[in-house]
Amino acid sequence: MTESAGGDTGTSEADEPSIRRVMRRDVPTVAPSTTVSEVARLLASEDLSGVPVLDGDVLVGIITEWDVIAREAAVDVPPVIPFLDGIFVADGGRDFDEEVRHVFAITAGELMTAPVYSVRDIATLAETATLMVERRISTVPVVDAGNRIVGLVTRSDLVRVIASLESASR
Repeated sequence: MTESAGGDTGTSEADEPSIRRVMRRDVPTVAPSTTVSEVARLLASEDLSGVPVLDGDVLVGIITEWDVIAREAAVDVPPVIPFLDGIFVADGGRDFDEEVRHVFAITAGELMTAPVYSVRDIATLAETATLMVERRISTVPVVDAGNRIVGLVTRSDLVRVIASLESASR
């Protein structure tokens, strides 16, 4: 399942760059059965901050550097408090189930984040930047009208184009 942003906003390409001009077109992908070690090697060798997970042609998830790093982090086990005849688990602030899921993941399907936030290939730079900021995500798959992946945009890609736009406006 994906959640897509970006649509026909009436903004012309002359006013603002389309994400098509920014996105990486050669998008490495992995299958849900791909091992976490293969995913980590792919992220490192391709210098990616995230890789889409496809089940056939369907975008089902994404694995980011954060997911791989979280797999190595220590798990905070919430304290258990006995009270009368019951046992209560104190909330430690972090999602214990999510931490455990990361630690024990062996395949991309187990480690991936879903649903995936994506943008249409007609989205603008501002729409993509807004999605990244509001959802606190670093890597956004770009999909066409048929919801097929056609590109990938990272925060670094946006910083490069913003720097270029800022230089041109001076």
